[in-house]
Amino acid sequence: MLKGFRDFMMRGNVVDMAVGVVIGAAFTAVVTGFVSAFLTPLVGVVVGAAGDFSSYKATVAGVTFPYGQFLNVLIAFVMTAAVLYFCVVLPVTRATARYLPKKPATPKRPCPECLTEIPEAARRCSACTAHVEPVPASAGV
Repeated sequence: MLKGFRDFMMRGNVVDMAVGVVIGAAFTAVVTGFVSAFLTPLVGVVVGAAGDFSSYKATVAGVTFPYGQFLNVLIAFVMTAAVLYFCVVLPVTRATARYLPKKPATPKRPCPECLTEIPEAARRCSACTAHVEPVPASAGV
């Protein structure tokens, strides 16, 4: 029983996932700190609320709606998403496009049985497992 658990824990994907979760939590703290220390006060300067909307409330029929708390969370979410996009996603996407070559697309054709796209060199469809005649090599190529 313990051997199986040990084998499960030592699999590469479990360890990779654990490391990813820890790094993700640390990165979340960094982004949240940046947003709360710099961007939220800037929004407060622009709108004149010192970056804190938690005191904003509305009362309807004796019921208080503290919509300011929601505004704080919404602004923090939008700014966090913007920071992640412009500081992480966009640079990584550009670096990936620049430094990792793209594989050329293999020519495809429809399976005569199920019409799923399959490679031209395939002898069997991966979807319906029907036998397929390979496309003959064109002469002069």
